[in-house]
Amino acid sequence: MKKVYIVSHSHWDREWYLPYEQHHMRLIQLVDDLLELFETDPEFKSFHLDGQTIILDDYVQVRPEKKPLLEKYIREGRFKIGPFYILQDDFLISSEANTRNMLIGFEESKKWGAPVKLGYFPDTFGNMGQTPQIMREAGLDVAAFGRGVKPTGFNNVVINDEKYASQYSEMWWEGPDGSKILGLLFANWYSNGNEIPVDKAEAKLFWDRKLADASQYASTEHLLMMNGCDHQPVQKDLSAAIRVANELYPDIEFVHSSFEEYIAALRADLPEELSTVSGELTSQETDGWYTLANTSSARVYLKQMNTEVERQLENIAEPLATMAYTIAEQYPHDTLRYAWKTLMQNHPHDSICGCSIDDVHQEMVTRFKKAKEVGKFVADGAAEALMAQIDTSAFPDGAKPFVIFNTAGSAKTGVAEVTIEWMRKPFSEGAPSKLYFELKETKLPELAVVNAAGKTVTAEIIDEGVTFGYDLPKDKFRQPYMGRYVKVRMFMEQMPAMAWESFALVEGSAADLQAGEAIVKEQGHVLENEFLKVQVEKDGSLNVLNKETGKEYTGLMVYENVGDIGNEYIFKQPEGDRAILSTGKNAVVSVLSANAFAGELLVEQELEIPVSADELLDEEMRAVIEFRGRKAGRSKETSIFKIATKITLQKGSKQLQFEASYNNQMKDHRLRVLFPTGIVAAYHEAESIYEVVQRPNKVDRAWENPTNPQHQHSFVNVHDEQHGVTVANFGLNEYEVLADNGTIALTLLRAVGELGDWGYFPTPEAQCLGEHTVKFAVSFHGDEADKLRTYHEAMNFQIPFSAYQTSKHAGQYAAAHQYMKIEGDAFALTAFKRKEHSDEIITRGFNMTVAEQPLRLSIAELTPQRCNLLEEPVDAKVADTLKPAEIVSYSWSK
Repeated sequence: MKKVYIVSHSHWDREWYLPYEQHHMRLIQLVDDLLELFETDPEFKSFHLDGQTIILDDYVQVRPEKKPLLEKYIREGRFKIGPFYILQDDFLISSEANTRNMLIGFEESKKWGAPVKLGYFPDTFGNMGQTPQIMREAGLDVAAFGRGVKPTGFNNVVINDEKYASQYSEMWWEGPDGSKILGLLFANWYSNGNEIPVDKAEAKLFWDRKLADASQYASTEHLLMMNGCDHQPVQKDLSAAIRVANELYPDIEFVHSSFEEYIAALRADLPEELSTVSGELTSQETDGWYTLANTSSARVYLKQMNTEVERQLENIAEPLATMAYTIAEQYPHDTLRYAWKTLMQNHPHDSICGCSIDDVHQEMVTRFKKAKEVGKFVADGAAEALMAQIDTSAFPDGAKPFVIFNTAGSAKTGVAEVTIEWMRKPFSEGAPSKLYFELKETKLPELAVVNAAGKTVTAEIIDEGVTFGYDLPKDKFRQPYMGRYVKVRMFMEQMPAMAWESFALVEGSAADLQAGEAIVKEQGHVLENEFLKVQVEKDGSLNVLNKETGKEYTGLMVYENVGDIGNEYIFKQPEGDRAILSTGKNAVVSVLSANAFAGELLVEQELEIPVSADELLDEEMRAVIEFRGRKAGRSKETSIFKIATKITLQKGSKQLQFEASYNNQMKDHRLRVLFPTGIVAAYHEAESIYEVVQRPNKVDRAWENPTNPQHQHSFVNVHDEQHGVTVANFGLNEYEVLADNGTIALTLLRAVGELGDWGYFPTPEAQCLGEHTVKFAVSFHGDEADKLRTYHEAMNFQIPFSAYQTSKHAGQYAAAHQYMKIEGDAFALTAFKRKEHSDEIITRGFNMTVAEQPLRLSIAELTPQRCNLLEEPVDAKVADTLKPAEIVSYSWSK
């Protein structure tokens, strides 16, 4: 006998085609209606609150007096909550952000009652490959999702070579490590049981169609009907509608139900021949248009800000606070949780994807700034507490000591900067203007930088002049002053992970900045160090020789511009449009700096491009013509688009770094930078969520989209058995690998004028007009071990050194010290923090390969224990190896 499980819900985008507060007020009405319904209709059993606990906070913010009633119905099981804090876009937020969403979501759920044990991803734009392992780590063994798999239906045959298709809406989902969970696809979407009629004639038509649709994909007699949709008000007459359905179909049982009841019944009757899908689910075997991967390039400024805040919290604030905890008053659990919550409010799929109206993204910018400032506050306080216990007493009297921290998860080579206050005059000594000019007229002595052993080290010392400053003591009123400042730039070569080193600015003869072989050669047209030789061609493109492998790469760093008549979700190049390349004109090359540890060139290029799409696009958008049916082209009016690129090569570095700046005044276009590798390979690799994923370079035979956009975090790599190229980035999440010549195309800007989707929502700010600066880098490698080195370089490219001035004093820590040692080239550290509500240290990371790899972590005087992603202890041995694609977490205590 068929049984239909009707689950009431409302998919709650907190912000999207309306600003947050417009959706918020509608949420208040929804929950008010539900509370009234629970009070008056005992047949209305439960409501699924969309898998996100933030809805509860949003409601009680306006209705605090209703909190006890809300809690009552949660504990009775009528409001179904959790297990997540928000419904994220899992590809565009970091590995740790995905985990913190779950960690906070479970904790919030338990405050109210208990979470639904279901990984709920109804509308994420594709699903991460490590979902099975992540869910298992949280005690979940089933996930429900709306995208990524092609259902073939009961009467169709699943072709054997289709990895991402399933005959049924139920399937097994296997991760790269071998973890397996039950996957539930909303094959007829999460609105397949929406607005059920009470009128018998209408109900008969409704159910005949809906039952047939659901039966086409269901593997059992248990049919799931999702009664709701986006921002859907609750159906108040649902109980009557269910009674009518039971009258019309006496051989079918219709029940108002929940996911728990449905899943329990489903498990008991699952057939043995379920399909198994593997890894990422991103609609690989469809026509390729609605994968929505182009949201990774919509409003690039949001992605850059998100990366900056994630790195501030994960890789700076938390590690510094963790190292400082033993001597600080307390670890700032509450402060960091507030910062994470604020950041995660920007992580829902319609927010971080940049596919909402302008008002939404304006509010996101404010949240990013708030979370970043909290992270900086935590980092600064932790560094101050930590430095108070670092012994700097070896420096001479009058020295200005400072400490450089590497809080990345592997050794880092690069330039660290710190601003040193050489002298100050407090306002108590006179009028501010008088103090300003006194300091300005004071001649600085010759200055040098020494290490704790008293040895002079190479550093660039820059007089920064006089500026206003102030202290905010914890026990006194603010103290303003004028200060004379000096900027120090130092080259740190292979500084260990989770370590610090102390230096001091002193009076004395500085080391010769020009000592050693020059990096800048041939009047600025060549950069060369021990590993790379970079030739700048007349058109601004680069030829690079990897001295270690002897491989030469030509035509790198070419900018490409094309039209875009799509929307925030999807890129669409106009018919007949041809790419405009930066190689069309000669470039202007100049030397920015040249010293013993770095060479910097500025390459200035011009592209003459159309100012916008032609006038037809505006009408086509207003008429809501689907992007594939649009005939608009690019305007005949053109203007000059200038790009200024700073290229940096440092001593001892195998990574070439770029910082490109431009003022975008054009509309309806896409800008990419191209790195042809000359490598023809079947697959490439990219950093994704807790994995380095391998993706095919050629699309499925069903693919119709002429482009194949992909998501990434810090890097993408193309290689063969002899050599390879890794392109790193900072907040540039979209790339494409062109299969014919292994070109890595990195999207820098996509400018469009509408939201897209189900109507016409103009988004002028999505044209991204104004000044932009983007950062990317390229590394070259030989064998597999050398490839992993470039992956660590790419991750570290996003994590700056932290540097702070301190005083001369004694302390319990040595002037140079490594807090945690990491041995294992394939291990990528993602978390170094304190356990929630505890002083134990949590370390977490993953195996970047699908082979067993060695790993050894050590923290002085602490012993590790295995734990899961919820930071709960598990009965598993601390091993000296990583399993293939394994995510591993340890808690450390004495």
